[in-house]
Amino acid sequence: MEESEAEAVLRRAASVLLGPPDTRFYERLPLVRRALLELPAIPARRALTRLCDHAATEPESDLRAHHARVFGARRRTLDVLDHTGGDARPRRRLRARISRIYADGGWYRAGSERPDHLAVLLEFAARGAPEHGERMLVRLRPGLERLRTALADYGTAYSGVLDAVCATLPAPERSDAPVGGADGRTARGRAVGGADAAVPAVPMQARRSEEAAAGPRAAERTRR
Repeated sequence: MEESEAEAVLRRAASVLLGPPDTRFYERLPLVRRALLELPAIPARRALTRLCDHAATEPESDLRAHHARVFGARRRTLDVLDHTGGDARPRRRLRARISRIYADGGWYRAGSERPDHLAVLLEFAARGAPEHGERMLVRLRPGLERLRTALADYGTAYSGVLDAVCATLPAPERSDAPVGGADGRTARGRAVGGADAAVPAVPMQARRSEEAAAGPRAAERTRR
């Protein structure tokens, strides 16, 4: 599987798993898990499949209540710009800019979420305009890392989703560098560090996996 396909599967799966556990969530859950299992056995995949398994076995009412508790708190909101601090006016300008990027790419949000809602950003990066989507995720990395820490501190299974998301991005030391190089490719294969340990980025994991044989185009599965 191509690197870009693996990233699309991981980001699309993370987008679905961060959504509220409603009827549509449970309809898509088996498709997401099946698509993930077609990836190499990398840590990012394992983190997301663990949440799939947890969601499939947890009583629906308990999972809904847990999701509401986790992401209902301002310090754990999925609106990534809320984790960047500072004055509200720059955040409003950035949200307007993100909305313009969506519109320029022909991407229109059906729900009521803000443009910087993580599930929306991930969906755009997976299915809309991957290069623009990744640039936005890299730009918002400080907020992602703060949310990641907040979820880990809370002790929720959703923290693994942020681990997987951050593992698809360039290493933090390159976050301020241009996303595209001279050949249009993004720097890959370095460690993506967390608070306690480094999580290898997707391509390095895939190259080292013994299960890296190409399978069906799993990215197509998650688009249903």
